This record gives sequence, C-alpha cells and structure tokens, in this order.
Amino acid sequence: MRQPESTGNRHSTAADTAASADAPTPLPCSAAVGTLSHAIFRVARLHRMLAGQLLRRVGLHVGQELVMLQLWDSGPQRQTDLVRLLGSDAATMTRTIQRLEHAGFVRRRPSPTDKRATIVEPTAASNALRHEVENVWLELEASVVDDLTSEDQAEALEVLARIEDSLTRAAARIG
Repeated sequence: MRQPESTGNRHSTAADTAASADAPTPLPCSAAVGTLSHAIFRVARLHRMLAGQLLRRVGLHVGQELVMLQLWDSGPQRQTDLVRLLGSDAATMTRTIQRLEHAGFVRRRPSPTDKRATIVEPTAASNALRHEVENVWLELEASVVDDLTSEDQAEALEVLARIEDSLTRAAARIG
C-alpha cells in the first residue's frame, strides 16, 4: 500500500488540486501520529463502501451478508450464537435480524429446548440469493487482491492477523 505523505502545515493550492492522480493522497496533519491507523481506516472505509455498492444489487446491506452466509453454511442457529460467531453485539444483531426478517430473508422462532433463545433460519427467498451473494464476495475479493501477487496476499494476511491479535489484546486490557 502506498503511504500517504504528510502535508505538514502547508495549505492546499489550486496547483495541488491539479496535481497528478498518481500522487499520494496527502495525510492530514492530525493523522500524522497514527499513519498506520489512518491507512487501516481508509482501507476499511473503501472496502465497506465497495461492499455496500455490490450488496445493494442483491438487496442486502453490509453485515447482513455475513449473517446470511453463516446461516447458509451452518443452518438455523440461535441468535446469541450468531452474535458470538460474527463478533457482533446483541443490539446490532437484533436490528440486523429484524431487517432481514422484514425483507423476508430470515425467519425467527423460539428454541424448542430453551425458551429464552431465538432460532434464526434462512427462508426460501434468501436461499435463492445465495449464489448472487457468493458472487458479490468473489467480486469484492478480486477488487481487494487486484494488484497483489499470491505472496503479497499471504504476507497481507499474516500482517493483518498480527494487527488483529494486537488490537484484541488492547481491547481486552481496556474493556
């Protein structure tokens, strides 16, 4: 990934605006103390934006496809298990499931063994979307790895796993 340049205390001019499209995006002064965090933020924002555009074609919003993929792969599940498996929180998962239910993609029912639990299952309407959602994920992945060799991809996965571990440890210390 290309590292943006810091703009320092310089103000933008018309000449800056007319600069080549290949020039690195200037890094805001406020982000200079966290260049890697800023890069992660930018990549995550672009990834989410592209995923949203692609998912809109099949009538889903970002995050809903993860629930559907989990249900398609593993079958009906307790809502609390979806929270744990997808790293969500209960309130977000409840809203996501409600929206998917309203759209006709999932059905909720009480658990036959635990009256406190809700089972979420895919509907026939969502099963018809599975192939399209998988194609969206393939297209998204192709966009992510477009200029990366298989070695670059393996290295990126390793570095991202280390960053995730570091952030998990930091979150555990704070929370």
